[in-house]
Amino acid sequence: MSEETSTIQSESLHSTQQLIAHARAELGRVIAGQNEVIEQVIIAVLCQGHALLEGVPGIAKTLMVKTLGKLLGLGFQRVQATPDLMPADILGTTILKPGTDEFVFHSGPVFTDLLLVDEINRMPPRTQAALLECMEERQVTADVTRHALPGWFTVFATQNPVDFEGTYPLPEAQLDRFLLKIRVPYPTEAEELQILERHHASGGAGLLEEAAIVPVPAGLLAAARQEVRQIRVEPELYGYIVSLARRTREWPTLLLGASPRAALSLMLVSQAVAAFEGRDYLVPDDVKRAMQPVLRHRVMLKPEAELEGFDADRALTDVIAAVPVPRQ
Repeated sequence: MSEETSTIQSESLHSTQQLIAHARAELGRVIAGQNEVIEQVIIAVLCQGHALLEGVPGIAKTLMVKTLGKLLGLGFQRVQATPDLMPADILGTTILKPGTDEFVFHSGPVFTDLLLVDEINRMPPRTQAALLECMEERQVTADVTRHALPGWFTVFATQNPVDFEGTYPLPEAQLDRFLLKIRVPYPTEAEELQILERHHASGGAGLLEEAAIVPVPAGLLAAARQEVRQIRVEPELYGYIVSLARRTREWPTLLLGASPRAALSLMLVSQAVAAFEGRDYLVPDDVKRAMQPVLRHRVMLKPEAELEGFDADRALTDVIAAVPVPRQ
C-alpha cells in the first residue's frame, strides 16, 4: 500500500478511528480484557443494530453496556426481565391525567437511547413480542397512536446460556432482529487478576463511578456512522456475501439458513470490521470475521447434527471453508 493511499484511507475514516481509539481506552479502564467483545459492542452501535450478549452471570455484561452509555453520552435504561413482566412495564401506558378527563401516554423505559434488557429469555412471550416493533421500526404503538423512539435507540439484551428453568426461548422472528449475537467468555487468568486488583484498589464507590468516563465529543458518533456506511464494497464482495448466505440454506447440518436480511446485516457488520482495520474498502477476511456473530443466532441446526456435537459456529466455519473466495 502506498503512503498516499494510506493517508487517504486514514482521512476518510478520521472520525471512526478517533471513536474507536477513545472507546477502547475508556472502556479498558473499567472492563479488564474482553477486547473482541468490546469491539463487537461498538460495532453494534456503529451499525445502528441491536445486540444479544450471551454469557454466564458475573462476567460484566451489564457493566459493559452501562459504561458504553456513559462513553457515548447517551441515555440509558435497564429492564430486569421476570416471568410476570407485562408489555406496559417496558413500553408505557395510557393513564388518566389527574383532575381532568384527558388521557395521556406515560412512556416506559423503552424510551431511551440504550436499553439494557437483562435476562431477556425470562420475559414471557407476550412481552418479548412487544419489543419486536420497537426493535424493527423504532416506535411504540399505544391506543392506535404511534410514538417515535429516540434516533439512537439500541437494545442490548443479555441471556444466560446454561440456566433454562423459568425461561422462554426467543422465537426466530425476534432473534432475527438482533444484528449480532455476542458470546462473552470468561476472562483469562491475567484479566481476572486485574479485576481483583482494581476492585481492591477502589474506594467502594464502584469502578464505573471512580473511572469518571470521558464521553466522546459531540457529533463524533454520527460522523463515524456515516463513514462506516461509505466503506467501499466491490461487486465481487456482494457476490461473496450472497454465496455465503445461500450456502447456509442448503448446508447438510443446518435446518434453517440465513435470510436476505441476514445477508444485509453481514455486509453492514463487515464494513464496520473493515473500519476497525483502518480500511475504507471491504476484503473477504472482513466478511469471514463478521460471519459468526451475525449468523450464529439466525441459523438452526438439525437435531441429528446437535447430537453429533455440532454447534452454529462450527457449521458456519465449514460454510466459510466451502465457499470460494473471490479473486481481487
